[in-house]
Amino acid sequence: QVHFVESGGGLVQPGGSLRLSCAVSGFTFSSYPMKWYRQAPGKERETVAGITSNGGSTNYKDSVKGRFIISRDNVKNMVYLQMNSLQPEDTAVYYCNTGWGPYSSYWGQGTQVTVSS
Repeated sequence: QVHFVESGGGLVQPGGSLRLSCAVSGFTFSSYPMKWYRQAPGKERETVAGITSNGGSTNYKDSVKGRFIISRDNVKNMVYLQMNSLQPEDTAVYYCNTGWGPYSSYWGQGTQVTVSS
């Protein structure tokens, strides 16, 4: 059974940092690219960052470039999002997903990130 389990969110002050983790199971993790998404209240889900299956290439939403870093561990079946210089507009529920293919319809519960003073 496919599972995406996100963790690491919380309340942080502007300028602070958080590291999100996503544990993946149920398919051959190392064969798939991975993405981090977020959804703020009243807004549609958006892609924040992506990483290729071997971790060799990454891409980011413009507003997080230079602040967020996506990485993965294909031995542990984990994907991470290091978030630095957090701003109130980064407040959202964050999710990980393959973004395409047969497992993209599965979603975890997400992890809440709140940036506020």
